[in-house]
Amino acid sequence: MTQSIRPYRSVLYIPGSNERALDKARTLPADAIIFDLEDAVAPDAKAEARSLLRQQLDKGGYGNRAKLVRINGFDTDWGNADIQAFRSVDCDGILLPKVNSALDVETLAEMMSDVPIWAMMETTSGVMNAREIAAHPRLAGIVMGTNDLVKELGAHPGPDRAEIMTALQLSLIAARADGIPIVDGVYNAFKDDEGLWNECDQGRRLGFDGKTLIHPAQLAIANKAFSPSEDALDLARRQIAAFKEAEAKGKGVAVVDGKIVENLHIVTAKALLAKAEAIANLEG
Repeated sequence: MTQSIRPYRSVLYIPGSNERALDKARTLPADAIIFDLEDAVAPDAKAEARSLLRQQLDKGGYGNRAKLVRINGFDTDWGNADIQAFRSVDCDGILLPKVNSALDVETLAEMMSDVPIWAMMETTSGVMNAREIAAHPRLAGIVMGTNDLVKELGAHPGPDRAEIMTALQLSLIAARADGIPIVDGVYNAFKDDEGLWNECDQGRRLGFDGKTLIHPAQLAIANKAFSPSEDALDLARRQIAAFKEAEAKGKGVAVVDGKIVENLHIVTAKALLAKAEAIANLEG
């Protein structure tokens, strides 16, 4: 399948119970917002948050930002009420926490007939079943829940995240196999700009579409890290031009900057230019 080129460089969590934050989100330079009814909302505030969020989404004003609602899980006292409240809301997806198998996706799909479904990959069972989860026809995207995953694994990740790398890559491979977007987990030290940049850069190199964020101060770094650089765009344009010229001469390869350019490089180059265009349209 063809991967979506809609930008998901920065995906900001916003508590569904915080009216001020919900309003401010309308002006923030985030590619996507996760309106959170789960971890960010205390148990005694769940019902009020559900009502408030529904009112704010009905009010609109979030522009071209992708709008995802993270509901509470089936095994909680609030999950079913969340599902009923957001079955017909104007949003781009319902984010289901702690997805363990494709059956979880199917269960939600039967309860919400039209809304796209996103899956939180944050359990060991979910990672083991990543391929079947990503392959579900209703699944529209994956969000890595690295904090919960670390807890389940009993891991103590260092700066290179080697301890959770297998889980990250298995989830990535599953998402790419079915052409759906996947965004990296959060970076908890929201005042550590250097650490955030390094983790965003690692996520970009691995192949993630973007990063989930816990604070608006992290937006600029994530947007820059996951945007194509001017050098990369320049190379992409030159590769396309050189290959077109080579084809006109009956050749199947070109040479740019001393490196062979084949059709597979052109596919990548065109995808990069399309991503840059999508970013420009979103920001414009």
